[in-house]
Amino acid sequence: MTPDHISRPIVRSAGIRAVETRFAASDPPLMERAGAAIAGMAAGMLSGKAQPPVIVAGPGNNGGDGFVAARLLKERGTTPIVVFAGDPQRLPADARGACERWQAVGGTVLPDLPPGPFGLAIDALFGIGLTRPVEGRAAEIVARINALDCPVLAVDIPSGLDADSGCVLGCAVRADRTVTFIALKPGLLTGDGPDHCGEIVVHDLALDSLPVDGRSVGIDSFRDGLRPRQRASHKGSFGSVGIIGGAPGMAGAALLAGRAALRLGAGRVHVGMIERLPVDPVCPELMLRSADEVFALATVLAVGPGLGQSHQSLELLLRAVGSSLPLVLDADALNLLAAHPVLLRHITSREAPTLLTPHPAEAGRLLATTTEAVQADRIAAAQSLAGLCRATVVLKGCGTVVACPDAPWHINANGNPGLATAGSGDVLTGILAALLAQGWPVPAAALGGVHLHGAAADARVAEGCGPVGLTAGELIDSARRQLNRWIVDA
Repeated sequence: MTPDHISRPIVRSAGIRAVETRFAASDPPLMERAGAAIAGMAAGMLSGKAQPPVIVAGPGNNGGDGFVAARLLKERGTTPIVVFAGDPQRLPADARGACERWQAVGGTVLPDLPPGPFGLAIDALFGIGLTRPVEGRAAEIVARINALDCPVLAVDIPSGLDADSGCVLGCAVRADRTVTFIALKPGLLTGDGPDHCGEIVVHDLALDSLPVDGRSVGIDSFRDGLRPRQRASHKGSFGSVGIIGGAPGMAGAALLAGRAALRLGAGRVHVGMIERLPVDPVCPELMLRSADEVFALATVLAVGPGLGQSHQSLELLLRAVGSSLPLVLDADALNLLAAHPVLLRHITSREAPTLLTPHPAEAGRLLATTTEAVQADRIAAAQSLAGLCRATVVLKGCGTVVACPDAPWHINANGNPGLATAGSGDVLTGILAALLAQGWPVPAAALGGVHLHGAAADARVAEGCGPVGLTAGELIDSARRQLNRWIVDA
């Protein structure tokens, strides 16, 4: 199993601060350990390059990490150019000591970035403590770093990125690689973070017993579901998915969900179409029914793909919410929930599990807030919605967040912009329903479904089919290949 397939702990900035306080008197000090990690990574990125590295140090302990890295690089025979625009006497004590040790070995500090060229730029300007927008001189430095014609290595987090939300605070460095310390931070994986971090390398600084706020999604998050099928199986062994949707003009959404459910292993798939069709010519194995017929045929229901918001759609949703079947709600089912808050009370009282898959705008409607507010703290929004509905929530977007009531949240880090296409969410709904029909517990199905969805898109891009122009239908067979490969590997 590769590191990308392993679930890893995620810690908010407050937890990281608590760890730093607890290990403040460690030997060697945490700043020395961080500086050594930076220097080692920088040396590898500089291999074979004649130009020197430039280290942009900031006014806090992130700058101190940069000064330590500068000293250690000099000991390796590479003398970096160090830029620090502040007053050394106003640095925190540890950072000030690091600056003095750099100067004691003959290192110099420049007040501004020289013209270059450089072999590498090391961003040690701001760390996880940044809470206000980057403005003025600091914003100018960020812009100059982004304009450099060399790779950029960010220290702990790209400067200007909020460590807890992934929101850009005014402006932010765009790094090619980020070496982050102790544990992953949420802002590296969700929101704007993935567009600014590049490759993420975690260095735990040889610490243990860390607090864990959440986890990234890896194959080990749902390994128990990856079991080979018994030869004595039959179609009834793998459940019956009912898809309800397909209003006039939106039949494709329901068909995509149904195709995904069938090809991801459900024994039977009944697509309850509001607009009746005789057959799906692409996937004739799908059984197309009236929406009313599906309730008696399914062991798992998925409601929403192409559902529309008509009175008939509302009646179908009410019936689904009142059923005793595991339920996946997406798209217009979520919009109807938001428009009829009384339905939320029925959701919270369901004995069967419920899984909601909103995008940020749908989550905003359900929480009676804005899309911008959801995106400003995606983890908090997902947790709030999970608590409000007593349901498992998959908050889609860059760094999909999976939240369950009274359980740690997860962030899924795979996938790519090819998923930003019509029908992609319908395919995810079908995948989730298929896993539930095969007996996966809801949390495992949610984690496995989003990771499989992202892996399918990544595989298509690796094959040259995207991300531009990748279509939702292309994800289905790719997801099937990934799932079967994971089962064999497990």
